[in-house]
Amino acid sequence: MTTTTALHDFTATTLGGEEKSLDDYRGQVVLVVNTASDCGLAPQFTGLEELHREYGPRGLVVIGFPSDQFHQERDTAEEIAAVCQRNYGVTFQMFGKVRVNGADAHPLWSWLQSQRKGLLGGAIKWNFTKFLVGRSGEVVARFEPTADMGDLDKAIAAELAR
Repeated sequence: MTTTTALHDFTATTLGGEEKSLDDYRGQVVLVVNTASDCGLAPQFTGLEELHREYGPRGLVVIGFPSDQFHQERDTAEEIAAVCQRNYGVTFQMFGKVRVNGADAHPLWSWLQSQRKGLLGGAIKWNFTKFLVGRSGEVVARFEPTADMGDLDKAIAAELAR
């Protein structure tokens, strides 16, 4: 049995339906976010896109994972993509809908939770929980949904400077 020790050990299906190895992000700093386009926190897409554009050239990758686990996500990938692009100008990589909690959670999300506990232990409290992953694939920080974007910005800048 193989033990998962890094982000790079996972694969996920893109919003377009293609299987993608997260090993493609090896050597980059990655911000992993569970999203929901109908959530009251959805305006965070704008801030995430700003981080993607500002820090992308320095090695940051933002990846979004829509989840309907809190009943605030659209039904289809096409609807999700349309809302993200039309309302928030999202150009960062979006993946297909996943579950983030429970026995049927996507393996990536189970691993992320095991690496950094939150307010509810490991469980994801709400949409827009964020995990910052370092260049070698280890989780270096967790940010709850309402965390200050300035704190997130500082953590990303510090990780990129390493």
